[in-house]
Amino acid sequence: MSLKITEVKSPVELDRFIRLPWKIYKDHSFWVPPLVSERKQFLNPKINPFFDRAEVKLFLAEDERGVPLGRIALVNDPVFQESCSKNTGIMGMFESIDDKNVSRLLFNHAKEWCKRREFEKLIGPLNLSTNHECGLMVEGFDLPPMLGIPYNPDYYEKHLDEWGFIKLKDLVSFKLDLIGIPEYLQAAARKLEDRGRFNLRPLNLARFEEEIKIIWKIYNSAWDKNWGFVPMTFKEFAFAAGQIKEFVNPEFCLIAEVKGEGVGFSLALPDINQVLIELNGNLFPFGWAKFLWKKNKIDSYRVITLGVNKNFRRLGIDAYMYFALIKNFIQKKIKWIEMSWMLEDNLDIIKPMFKIGGTIYKRHRIYERTFTP
Repeated sequence: MSLKITEVKSPVELDRFIRLPWKIYKDHSFWVPPLVSERKQFLNPKINPFFDRAEVKLFLAEDERGVPLGRIALVNDPVFQESCSKNTGIMGMFESIDDKNVSRLLFNHAKEWCKRREFEKLIGPLNLSTNHECGLMVEGFDLPPMLGIPYNPDYYEKHLDEWGFIKLKDLVSFKLDLIGIPEYLQAAARKLEDRGRFNLRPLNLARFEEEIKIIWKIYNSAWDKNWGFVPMTFKEFAFAAGQIKEFVNPEFCLIAEVKGEGVGFSLALPDINQVLIELNGNLFPFGWAKFLWKKNKIDSYRVITLGVNKNFRRLGIDAYMYFALIKNFIQKKIKWIEMSWMLEDNLDIIKPMFKIGGTIYKRHRIYERTFTP
């Protein structure tokens, strides 16, 4: 079979790039089709502010008839290089049929793309940065994916390993069955309430843009020392927030304040994948009706972020946010939650997850390949 690489330049080619996963996952019952309209917005440089700072190239691997068999995104992100890893290219949005000739063609093209830019390393998958979907699933294939967490065939791991990628970092997801609030956490919450050093409040949707500015400042401060963290511009943060506004429940987006200043926040979102899996990528003509009807039947949430500015981390705010979230979930009869993702070696976060009763039930891997001069 003759193969070729095609750079995505036209709307027709972008549509083929976006719709390729329907071919790859036709026999995967757990795969959740993304909304085609959302993917087109995300990959539109005129809409997504990420493209203001980064060079993004999309490529298709095709057979001699022009039929797409694989895809890859290659990213040159100066902010990532400055913050995390110099002379490094990023690969993401990788998909391929189970044919190593296809994946090898894509990876070899990525290697040449990096060398032309004098990059010494290629890492990924990041779709398109650490602020987006991250990692290749290597454990948890027998379970449906949560919103914003990648799902992929199990043969991808072998394709990456055999090309020469090696493990850089593992990202773990915890599952917590909501059967009650641990006694130690209730006792800690009572002490923290008595001290009164901070207050916790829900997100105010009526002043959404002002709230987003508060959360954005906390985000760029609270996570700045974490491995892989890349600061976001306000335009990027507001774009991401706008994508989730329609299904944010203020009770599960909490802001911690000290003397009126926002110093911490937590965000949990309903697992709308439970609805999206039935829409097949389309909101029209009846998708919105189905979405609105079923979203109140969602029985699980994903806790995406929970962080506190470094100057306020000894006040117990994080513990109290865990307490408040679990309490709210139980009151709403939510059965279980996923807490993801977390770096496997970030013990300051991992240990509390085990302590409150969480178990690791999925694992995603970020790979790297270093090139010799």
